[in-house]
Amino acid sequence: MKKLLKKYLISTYSDAFFPIFLTLYTITSIIFLVKIASLTSVIQINFLELLELYSYSIPKILFYTFPISVFLAITIGLAKLSSEYELIVITSFGFKPSKVIGMIVPTLIISTLLMLIISLALIPKADYMKKTFLQDKQTEAQFNIKASEYGQEFGKWLIYVNEEENGLYKDVVLFQQNKKEDVFIVSKRATMNNEKIALNLSLEDGKVVKIEDSVNQVNFKKMVLNNKIKQSVNINTFNDLIEYWREIKKDKGLETDFVFYILVSFLPFISIMFIISIGYFNPRYDKNNSTVWGLVLATIFIVISQKLAKDMGINALVVLPLVWIVSSYFFYVYKVKKHY
Repeated sequence: MKKLLKKYLISTYSDAFFPIFLTLYTITSIIFLVKIASLTSVIQINFLELLELYSYSIPKILFYTFPISVFLAITIGLAKLSSEYELIVITSFGFKPSKVIGMIVPTLIISTLLMLIISLALIPKADYMKKTFLQDKQTEAQFNIKASEYGQEFGKWLIYVNEEENGLYKDVVLFQQNKKEDVFIVSKRATMNNEKIALNLSLEDGKVVKIEDSVNQVNFKKMVLNNKIKQSVNINTFNDLIEYWREIKKDKGLETDFVFYILVSFLPFISIMFIISIGYFNPRYDKNNSTVWGLVLATIFIVISQKLAKDMGINALVVLPLVWIVSSYFFYVYKVKKHY
């Protein structure tokens, strides 16, 4: 009997889970795709690169949709059983809410473990790969100077190239405007070299013209301009996830992310009393407000988690779950325990 009831409960909230998850996933994906599309103003990407960038966003999309979907699905699943009087029948057979909690716990433990893997392992890795990808594209954008196009930049310099042939630039003009002077560099030939940490523009047979109160000119046979590539990620810190998260001692922002990821991952598990409290009701006297209650509680928890993670740091991992569990227990005693 218990095994059959457990399978029935699982099938009930599984039916509710997939529509909720797919809806939330689609909405969140659109938001992330809009953000990715905004990057095209900075870098040029094709359709396959757009899909690659989107794939790096999937862990974060799952992070924001999966725990809420689990929380809502179980809540709505139980509420459906209540509205059809099935939970009342189940209770009459001796299966009290406390026993139903025991049947739900394994699902919540699995979802929590899955969320911890996504948030603490996959998200940092995906963020690293995304930043590396964008860094490479920005480097590529600086490296690919096109002929006869205005408005191109090389570091702090505006650059114009009259002709380009197999990596050899001809009739190159660079311009930089400072508060005190304007500087022009004119060169007959130039080549670009990618040194990983910097781009080198090697100019030959040219002159430097500085315009201030007077005009000064210096001729040169060869000049090299270096444009250092800013590293958006530190590759060495991501060789080991444990070492990566140890940086929370030095990085306040990383500590906030760490705490927030853990709190949201535990949302369904520590909300089990709220799930039972919302799911259990007598359809003769109460309306089915499970969806509204579920969305409100999930939103409140996420907002508070973000706030406390920023203000309290690691201490929030103790304070918020404790307050949340105690509050949910009193709510459970008031709404369910004394009636069932």
